[in-house]
Amino acid sequence: MTTKVLAIDDSRTIRNLLRVSLEGAGFEFHSACDGQEGVEVFPDVDPDVVITDINMPKMDGFGVIDTLRSGPNRTTVPILVLTTESSDQLKARARQAGATGWIVKPFDDASLVSVLKRLTGHMG
Repeated sequence: MTTKVLAIDDSRTIRNLLRVSLEGAGFEFHSACDGQEGVEVFPDVDPDVVITDINMPKMDGFGVIDTLRSGPNRTTVPILVLTTESSDQLKARARQAGATGWIVKPFDDASLVSVLKRLTGHMG
């Protein structure tokens, strides 16, 4: 079974970098360009892990985490925050909202892949 990743980020560059990195590592990659779209496509994609930015139009990353953790499609899948922000305050807020982990951009491909493999049990 292929591990499915849903990446939510308003930066096309970041989405493309993630696609190349994750497809190269054997993941099935899906993306959304803002939080609202991410929450909307979540049930169709049915991902094994979600990667979300914090600062996005329409719905930010905290909104995404809140909605996925407590909304109609409530889920326990791991949610990784991928952002340029690194403040402890924001990390704590993300954890309280239900985020599983935090990765600061620019990300290192190998580290990201190894975190995703650990979170999802992906051995591909």
